[in-house]
Amino acid sequence: EELARDAGLEVPRVERADEKERRDEAADATEILLAAAKFYRAQLKDAPRAIEYLKGRGLTGAVAARFGIGYAQDAWQPLASTFTHYDDPALDAAGLVVSGDGGKRYDRFRDRVMFPIHDTRGRVIGFGGRVIGDGEPKYLNSPETAVFSKGRELYGLFLARSAIRDAGMVVVVEGYMDVVALAQHGIEYTVATLGTATTPVHAQKLFRMTDTVVFCFDGDAAGRKAAWRALENTLPVLTDGKNARFLFLPQDQDPDDFVRQRGKAGFERALEGAVPLSEYLIGELAARHPPVSAEGRAALVNAARPLVAQIGAPVLAALIWKALADIAGLPETAVRAFLPPAEGPARLAAAEARERRGSGLRPGARRAPSLERNMIAAILVKPDLARTIELPRPDDGTPEGNALAALVAACAAPGGLVSTPAVMQWFADSVHEPILVDLLALAEDQDLTPEQATTQLRDGAERWWLRAKMSGTASLDQGTPLSDENTNKLRQLEWIRSALPGGKPGGPAGEAA
Repeated sequence: EELARDAGLEVPRVERADEKERRDEAADATEILLAAAKFYRAQLKDAPRAIEYLKGRGLTGAVAARFGIGYAQDAWQPLASTFTHYDDPALDAAGLVVSGDGGKRYDRFRDRVMFPIHDTRGRVIGFGGRVIGDGEPKYLNSPETAVFSKGRELYGLFLARSAIRDAGMVVVVEGYMDVVALAQHGIEYTVATLGTATTPVHAQKLFRMTDTVVFCFDGDAAGRKAAWRALENTLPVLTDGKNARFLFLPQDQDPDDFVRQRGKAGFERALEGAVPLSEYLIGELAARHPPVSAEGRAALVNAARPLVAQIGAPVLAALIWKALADIAGLPETAVRAFLPPAEGPARLAAAEARERRGSGLRPGARRAPSLERNMIAAILVKPDLARTIELPRPDDGTPEGNALAALVAACAAPGGLVSTPAVMQWFADSVHEPILVDLLALAEDQDLTPEQATTQLRDGAERWWLRAKMSGTASLDQGTPLSDENTNKLRQLEWIRSALPGGKPGGPAGEAA
């Protein structure tokens, strides 16, 4: 599935009825969106204001055609000429039509230059509309739909795939016009976020395609704020061998302005000077907490602790700690002694190390699939399952256990979270976000269907309760009823434990057994 998505292909499959229905709904939405994209593109040739705007930005007709740029007329219902049934709810579901007061319906996009957004297979899944002139909002994106989530998609990625592989890097910018303008000058390995901050899913998707990601932002306060947010959300998905870099352009210049003034060669020279993540992280923290006094150095180390603890690249994290220790004027061992309990990937790595030591696994050996991780993935696919299945809320101190407990609490409560986007938004910026992002990406890579998620969650919950009862942390009559087979297994185990000399369930003899 992952290879096929990167290649823009689809794996042939035999589908169950519910899976086919879900895919048919998505196919209907993308078919509607494709028809709208063709309509907008056809309207561009009769829109002199839009053509003049694009020419003013230095675009040629060839580049506009390559990106499928179009125009939405300044009228209430232009799409009615393309869709015979303008009152079809599918148009609302696709994000093209808005239903107002009194049942009035009108096009979402009006008097805007239209940029179609494609998924990694090249299907149109949404639009970005750029206002002509000084109207607000400057950019209007499609809403969240069954096929479009701006926290997961990147503008231009489908068209940039080959160039990214050839260049060995990808450049992330902030706007549609930046991507198109850079492509106009031969810099085709660029993508843009869709009116939102860079998310861990964005970073993870890009690092699957290349080893180097360069975040390019304006040099003003807003650009630096966006860069810091990108850094925070990149830390959990970093691995050793992957490089994140940051390029800040001169103030009051965006990539479009910069490349038009300095050309391709000038922009690529600037890319060569992009700041590595480690240097940007330390430099930014040092600017906020100048290490010119003991108090400043202490504040610097304290501010760095939760950030470095999230880094999923152990060698890089160690090197950053060494640099921080040098700045603080302390031995590295002393700095590490002040670290809080590791969170995110660092804590997971420590737990895995303890597990290997306890189980005799050699370093690098793959641990058995985690019940908690499987259950989290299933809930993320179908959050309302938390209301219908008696689920554990582990309190074992592990990242997965804590994330599962928090997820169950958020979804199982009356009026709790019932959709995947709602869950991800609820846990944004929390300590659980990296794990949830990773497992949601895994569920999508495995194409986990709601039906499969239900089976996986029921099986995982029962196995968890069985494991807890076998370990003596839960009694036989506590929690979800077990299957007859597992109940018999548990009774046999308790009988064996009680038969051992001095043994009783959960005691030393039982543990030895």
